[in-house]
Amino acid sequence: MNTRQDRRLVFLLNVAQRRLQRWVAAKSDKNGVTAVQSGLLFILGQRDGALMGEAGAALDLGPPGISGLVDRMTAAGLIKRRADSDDGRAWRLWLTPAGRAALAQSKAGLAEINARLAEGFTDAEIDVVARWLTSFQTKFPRGEEQ
Repeated sequence: MNTRQDRRLVFLLNVAQRRLQRWVAAKSDKNGVTAVQSGLLFILGQRDGALMGEAGAALDLGPPGISGLVDRMTAAGLIKRRADSDDGRAWRLWLTPAGRAALAQSKAGLAEINARLAEGFTDAEIDVVARWLTSFQTKFPRGEEQ
């Protein structure tokens, strides 16, 4: 019998991602904001008025993905979209008061998720996991699908 930790990394990562998505989706249903919507709220909380393309890149979404997300969040009253004053073809995104309230709820939810994810691990162990997950962005850059 093998006593080493299970190292089927792709399998373990996929299972973890699916379980986390289901847990987050269940929590999201309670406040009405999805995980990806929370992501855009976080971006605008740091840079209100960000260009739509910049927000899409930060969320790893292509033009159709960010466009649909913005449409849904605008319809929900969470954000406003305004033409860029320097480039009329570009759009800037702004939080509404309802968006700011949803952002505050999302921040509280994120603190809960992060605490649950880190439970049972030292800060040093979490630093290694974070470094490993971050390394995916350079090991598998966007657009390198084969």
